[in-house]
Amino acid sequence: MIVRRVVPNVQSDAVQESREFYELLGFEEVMNLGWVMTLASPSNPTAQVSFFVDDRTAPVNPDMSVEVDDVDAAYAAVRESGAEIVHPLQDEEWGVRRFFVRDPNGRVVNVLGHR
Repeated sequence: MIVRRVVPNVQSDAVQESREFYELLGFEEVMNLGWVMTLASPSNPTAQVSFFVDDRTAPVNPDMSVEVDDVDAAYAAVRESGAEIVHPLQDEEWGVRRFFVRDPNGRVVNVLGHR
């Protein structure tokens, strides 16, 4: 399995202020769905940070996102391991297939692939 990117997810009530701050460091907005906004470095597009108000289709906000090349294989491996699935595998309207799993530290990881 190939990891394509890892993105820290920040719970935020100050999304626009966060955008303005991180723009000072060279980030640019690459996605904004109203409840989640992602900023990326123009020179290194996999260097990203996301800000969540409330995840619209899941029960919790994830602490981090990991994009993989085969999310179905990742889901099968995680289920087989017995790890806690926090949110089941599903296709989202914004073009990703994802699930949430709790890691050994109690953090919720959003594992996704683009369709």
